[in-house]
Amino acid sequence: MNFTLDGKVLIQGITEPLGAIYAAKMKDYGTNVVAGVSPGYGGQTVYDIPVFDLVEPALSAVGAIDTTIIFVSPYLALDAAKEAIAAGIRQIILISGGIPPLDMVHLLRIAEQTQTTVLGPNSLGIIVPGKWLLGTHPEEFYTPGAVGLIGCSGSLTSEIALELTQAGFGQSIGVCIGSDSIVGSSLPQWLQILDKDKNTKAVVLVGEVGDRNEQTLAQYILEKMAKPVVAYIAGRHMPEFKHQHYLSDFIPSQPDLKTDVDKKGRKITAFEQKKIPVAQRPSQIPDLLKKALKK
Repeated sequence: MNFTLDGKVLIQGITEPLGAIYAAKMKDYGTNVVAGVSPGYGGQTVYDIPVFDLVEPALSAVGAIDTTIIFVSPYLALDAAKEAIAAGIRQIILISGGIPPLDMVHLLRIAEQTQTTVLGPNSLGIIVPGKWLLGTHPEEFYTPGAVGLIGCSGSLTSEIALELTQAGFGQSIGVCIGSDSIVGSSLPQWLQILDKDKNTKAVVLVGEVGDRNEQTLAQYILEKMAKPVVAYIAGRHMPEFKHQHYLSDFIPSQPDLKTDVDKKGRKITAFEQKKIPVAQRPSQIPDLLKKALKK
């Protein structure tokens, strides 16, 4: 998976309250926002960004677009994404949360056929501190540096970014893949990208207990990652009756993805089993990073 960060950006749903606010923030941060789309608002401008009724007229006016950021209602997100793909846009960031699961299944099938990268839904997007903001990350929490940050939950990813900044660890990139039940690009894909990124010297990975990719992630880190990785796994103290459901909970033929539990009831993660540093709370991450970088 490749992702171009410095290309032209379109905002679908630019007249939505959140879209308008972050259109201005992204443009002020240095992101190359060239156009917005909101049906019925064509010919207007939002913070000097031209607005079009549809994606195709926007491309005719400003040329090829690399990334679209979608702020529309969750029930309109599938149509917005399909319109972008039909116009040749191959990078989609879904800020909207609560998109119907069947809509996401349909979208991801189209994305696979057209080699389109989808980030989200319910994502904060991507930030390269000091350079580009593609989404809604709180830019004041970030500072330029060499630690890559990847997470699912927007609030938790932001909290850990602030912890890193306050401890003197700047970030090379911050990525939030989204926390809905079905998402596009995954933690393993972004881990591979940061493994090859010359600006990233270490990675902080924010996951959840029971994540079906956890074993794959831990194995990849152990066998292939040359850079140090520190993990924070949320939900280890979550009551058993509130766990997240996966395919194995409903189909007997699927592999059992349940997390092991020790005698005290504490959930054991695959990262701990592979001796990968795991923080018990976000405030421990900077100390674990220092130790990992020394090694």
